[in-house]
Amino acid sequence: MDLARARILITNDDGVHASGLKALERIACQLSEDVWVVAPATEQSAASHSLTIARPLRVRRNAERWYAVDGTPTDSVLIAVNQVMKDRRPDLVLSGVNRGGNLGEDVTYSGTIAAAMEGTLLGIPSIALSQLAAVDAPTKWGTAERWAPGVIRKLVAAGWPEGVLINLNFPDVPADEVRGVRVCAQGRRKLGSALIERHDPRGKPYYWIDAARDEDATLAGTDLNAVSAGAVSVTPLYLDLTHRPTLQTLAGLFP
Repeated sequence: MDLARARILITNDDGVHASGLKALERIACQLSEDVWVVAPATEQSAASHSLTIARPLRVRRNAERWYAVDGTPTDSVLIAVNQVMKDRRPDLVLSGVNRGGNLGEDVTYSGTIAAAMEGTLLGIPSIALSQLAAVDAPTKWGTAERWAPGVIRKLVAAGWPEGVLINLNFPDVPADEVRGVRVCAQGRRKLGSALIERHDPRGKPYYWIDAARDEDATLAGTDLNAVSAGAVSVTPLYLDLTHRPTLQTLAGLFP
């Protein structure tokens, strides 16, 4: 793929007005002049790979090559490819830049990852980008903006198989302090390890799912380990969820 001539679709799960989407647009514009924005009108964090089928979807054109969809990240990619950009499909889908990492089991909940999944399912090379950030601290968008273009160029030049998306995470350090790029496996990081119980004015309980996670950043070769060491993590994710060894074992149960 010649990136300079490529048509790039950018989207996210934080909404069309998110700072991370603006950062991603600046990244994409370093790669190509043909950049399109089709993203959810409102925040869709943790929407995962959900699809809106029980109501119609509306699309609002905010500016040239800039559209908002009143649906999920998956909806946005579907509408972008099949309607907004139907005259010429995108050559590359970039999703993000998410505020906060998408590491370990985060990828099963993330709308950022889901948009890249949908692009992959449609046969388009797709990359998800996330910038780690501390709570109540300024987000270091400049780190993603500095490092993403070079990483994307190398990835696109090398290529990757069908059915695979690329998950990038940028560490919560200034751009000058990034300690390289590591290709690594998905780590272990479970969201929802704590629930906060409260009561409404009528005394009925309700619950918040806490943002706390059970995680282990010490496992070498994982995305969590890479970003904790100040490196950019590059993780290929495969959409075929079949576990082949178990498939072989279970097949023997039903000859």
